[in-house]
Amino acid sequence: MSDFTISLVQTDLLWHDPAANRQALSQLLLDIVVGPGLTDLIVLPEMFTTGFSMDTTQAEPLAGPTLAWLREQAARYDAVVTGSIMLADAGRYYNCLLWVRPDGSYSRYHKRHLFRMSGEHELFTPGTERLVEEWRGWRIRPLICYDLRFPVWSSNSRHEPYDLLLYVASWPDARISAWKLLLQARAIENLAYVAGVNRIGLDAKGTEYSGFSMLLDPRGEHLAQAGSLPTVLTRRIMRHPLRELREHLSALLDADEFEIKE
Repeated sequence: MSDFTISLVQTDLLWHDPAANRQALSQLLLDIVVGPGLTDLIVLPEMFTTGFSMDTTQAEPLAGPTLAWLREQAARYDAVVTGSIMLADAGRYYNCLLWVRPDGSYSRYHKRHLFRMSGEHELFTPGTERLVEEWRGWRIRPLICYDLRFPVWSSNSRHEPYDLLLYVASWPDARISAWKLLLQARAIENLAYVAGVNRIGLDAKGTEYSGFSMLLDPRGEHLAQAGSLPTVLTRRIMRHPLRELREHLSALLDADEFEIKE
């Protein structure tokens, strides 16, 4: 397995303005990612077209402009592009992560743990399926924001372990210490690289987001951490240290097996 390059996009989001958010992200990627072949995976925040909103009139169908835009970016940079949007599908609403490949194909993950403190659980349908993607020799598990608080749902498998655990988020500044500690815990307990992408700025509800997007190694050590400014963190992660750690510290072989029941 070769090394792998990941780009974490930390940015402010305009409230309920998908076209403007897509345009701003296009420019940010042009300015920093520059061209094709320089990264394998581009990660955007949670609900990157609208901000973390409970207004389901803002939801778009799968065959809407955002999927088309994600396909365009994935092809341009020859990389998977992922992030979550507010999706309307068959009369239901989902906080849906789209995983879009350079050839235009895609996968979906619906957020399982809906943030009841904002009423998300009353408006959106929770997901039931795990998603583990194989991309350029790496197994990657993408999740969304509040999922971070639930270690069983995030847990690695001793039979088919993932290599990179990924969270896209709109995690408020008021609880940013929990964001930092939980990301570190997920890396240590799962013996995997962990990336967390958080937005910045102030939304229309008055919620402040301070960023601190980060990439951690399987020991929980920081490989990169953003502050509170807009940025794209691009870093290479290596297979050899992951393999070496798992051979030396084979804790996954003793991991509990969990059955998720609805």
